This record gives sequence, structure tokens and C-alpha cells, in this order.
Amino acid sequence: MNDEVEPAVPDAGPTVPELQRRLAEFAAARSWQQYHTPKNLASALTVEAGELLEIFQWLTPEQAADVMSDARSAHRVRDEVADVLAYLLQLCTVLEVDPLRALAEKIERNESRFPVP
Repeated sequence: MNDEVEPAVPDAGPTVPELQRRLAEFAAARSWQQYHTPKNLASALTVEAGELLEIFQWLTPEQAADVMSDARSAHRVRDEVADVLAYLLQLCTVLEVDPLRALAEKIERNESRFPVP
């Protein structure tokens, strides 16, 4: 009998398409799709990015690097990151942009534009 315990497989979490589907269903259930225009979603994304920035606005670089050690600040950061991501994913859905492919393509362009010295 083998007494070795197999290592736990980490939870990969939801996929981008799953999150996009859930966000679309959430909006549809509330009849919010009419407001989810590219302009409105881009505006909301900018507002939420500003709210994320506000958390760090007056912190020193050292305090900013340590922001996740404080439970209240960590909660605020996670909430604002979630808001930014939610609006970005909704914008990608409306514009039919694959965010992972867009990022991969951008990284490739940057690797060509900025070669390692």
C-alpha cells in the first residue's frame, strides 16, 4: 500500500470567458446592457482605475509596497482591482476583443521594440 499523498492541485479559479459570461448575465438580469456602450465602459474603467490609484495617492513607496499587509487596505485594493477588471472584461466583450490574445500580441510587439541590451 502506498502511503504517499499526492500534492493538491491548486485551484485555477475561473477562466476569462467564464467571468465574461457571469458579468454579461449579471448585466442582462438587470437590463443594464443598454448602458454598456464602449464609451460608458471605458469611462467606468477609468473611474475605477482612479479609485485604485487613490488608495496609493499619498503613500510613500515603502508604504505602497506594504499595502497588502493591512487587512482593510488589502480589501480595498482587491475590490478596486476587481472593479477595474470587471469593466475591462465587459469592454472586451462588447468590442469582441480577446484580452489574453491582445496582451500576448502586445508583449510580442514590446519584445521586438525593446530588445534586451
